[in-house]
Amino acid sequence: MPYYDKTGPQGQGPMTGRGFGPCGGGKGFGRGVGFGRGRGFQSWFASQSKDQVKEELAFYKKTLEEELEQVKTEQKKLEKVLCQDQE
Repeated sequence: MPYYDKTGPQGQGPMTGRGFGPCGGGKGFGRGVGFGRGRGFQSWFASQSKDQVKEELAFYKKTLEEELEQVKTEQKKLEKVLCQDQE
């Protein structure tokens, strides 16, 4: 990008180069983490055991149930306000 004026290589406009410059967003080859290729990049996260997954799902279910109760409470409050406005 000449003079950093966002005109691209040879004035052809942005996003027309190979992405190696400071404005390219790292598109050029050899960037990133390897996505499973090469040494040490097989998996970034260890797999969870079945018990951990079960526990996590139970927690998620409880959280959703609590959120549903909050929605129901807000809905009841809104219905009360609407009924009072109609009187």
